[in-house]
Amino acid sequence: MMKRHRPLLPVLFMLVMPVLHEGALGQTTSDDATATEGALFLLLPVGAQGVSVGRAMTARGSAESAFWNPAGLAGVSESRLLVMRGDYLAGEATALSGLVVRDPVGVIALSYQLLDGGDQDLTDRDGNVRGAISVRSHVGMISFATSLTSWLDVGFSGKLIRFNLNCRGQCNDAGVQSTGWAIDLGAQIQPFPGLPLRLGAMLAHLGPDFQVVNAEQADPLPTRVRVSAAYDLFQYFGNADAFDLWAQVEVEDRWTGPGRSPSFYAGTEFIAGTGSLISVRSGYVRGEVGQADGFAVGVGLRFERFDLGLAKSLAGSIASEREPVHVSFSIVF
Repeated sequence: MMKRHRPLLPVLFMLVMPVLHEGALGQTTSDDATATEGALFLLLPVGAQGVSVGRAMTARGSAESAFWNPAGLAGVSESRLLVMRGDYLAGEATALSGLVVRDPVGVIALSYQLLDGGDQDLTDRDGNVRGAISVRSHVGMISFATSLTSWLDVGFSGKLIRFNLNCRGQCNDAGVQSTGWAIDLGAQIQPFPGLPLRLGAMLAHLGPDFQVVNAEQADPLPTRVRVSAAYDLFQYFGNADAFDLWAQVEVEDRWTGPGRSPSFYAGTEFIAGTGSLISVRSGYVRGEVGQADGFAVGVGLRFERFDLGLAKSLAGSIASEREPVHVSFSIVF
């Protein structure tokens, strides 16, 4: 079996290295105290539905919502197990999420994500392999969401973050390990009874500085504020029970220094069916860290207790022309 390798410079850039505030490509700012961010792997999108609608998920409810806006879990009506796979410039990601519904208390979710940045051989000047380094990041989450009223859902996630750069064989050092924590706070509201408009807001990745080597080299987490709106265009047209057409838009910005480089997301999702469903999705991203602006497409299928989602990003990354594919699968239990 061939050993899998990835260029470690872009991998480290996306996983843990700081990014300058005026963009991912290195422009400087006048405020050195807020010039850098670390643990950028927290910004990578997780889940086929969210990727395919251009990451505009803050106002929508979904089984994937632990990774987007925990308040969206309040709309999940059945306990389920969700498995998600995605391919990024920074590595291959596998995520698991188990949702337990307890009416009328709410929904509890336990989630875990592994981002595998791959391995790279270390060679001497003669080309002889003398060791290997590997890069892995881990995120574990516990989430809770509930409906406070008929028009207000709230949610919370606590996250444990772990980054490992390990070295095997003859290495100059023993590698790097770092651990941190963060929280997400979110809300979704339906402000007008009978009107299929949903609004969402959240604070993501709020926590202490992420220390990779020592306190002097710690960088703030990529804390983000997100606001979003979603509207069901088919609510008053035709058979509203059989068709939905959601249009959603979202703005994301930094918690510190807002307004310098906001990101904009937009997406649509057409849903046909009642028991068994088929969804056709599309989205557009402008300003995503580490990836070019561009479109995404996807489909979703629901049959009995099973859900399958596929998404494909049509935006080439800053260091690769690959078009990553994301897959989500869930089963109700």
